[in-house]
Amino acid sequence: MALPENENGEEQQGPVIRDKRRIDPETGELRTPEGAEGAAPDSPEAAVEAEEEPVVIDGTVEGGELLKAREQVVELTNDLKRIQAEYANYRKRVERDRVALREQATAQVVGDLLPILDDIGRAREHDELAGGFKSVGEALEALVTRLGLQKYGESGEEFDPNVHEALTMVPSPDAEVPTVIEVFQPGYLIGERVLRPARVVVAGPGEDAAEAPESAGTEQEAEPGASAEEPGPESSGGAGEDRQ
Repeated sequence: MALPENENGEEQQGPVIRDKRRIDPETGELRTPEGAEGAAPDSPEAAVEAEEEPVVIDGTVEGGELLKAREQVVELTNDLKRIQAEYANYRKRVERDRVALREQATAQVVGDLLPILDDIGRAREHDELAGGFKSVGEALEALVTRLGLQKYGESGEEFDPNVHEALTMVPSPDAEVPTVIEVFQPGYLIGERVLRPARVVVAGPGEDAAEAPESAGTEQEAEPGASAEEPGPESSGGAGEDRQ
């Protein structure tokens, strides 16, 4: 195999190194590839070469690729924000469902204990809550209170049909609004859930109570006039004598 000859026609010994770097390391200018010096600027080869060379400004690729990259960044950012919002809503929904499920289970268990609490309350009213029964009753009441059970229903409260059950309505001229005057059975709440409405007697401004004083006054005014018109025995007798 023949070795390449140098400029003097002598064979060159050793490896041949050719610098194919497109940018001159000394001047920083773009080198012209070998064989392209004689190519016309409007030739197809020059056009293909120009398309293959990306324009580099300050280390950033300008043109369609940069715009496409920016659009992808905006699209991915919007997707990330949407996913974060969906996850936040999911966490809130799960927490709300968990609280509702716990409240429902607690209400179901505590609801079965309401008759026992009624017995404890009646025993306390009759001074029969003493000894070991008193300790057990107070412990049970403290337990259901820690679970969120609230007792309500007192005389003097304003009647609320959402939480009260009216057993009797008593007209009262002194009542401006429907008011609880007696509690037959207290009510219980857990959170905003009504386990049992309070059964009460309600006093309200009735029409009969308002009309009673007026009718009584009318009767009292009519009695003196009626007595004055009735003739007495003397007057009737005198009239008879005159006719005779």
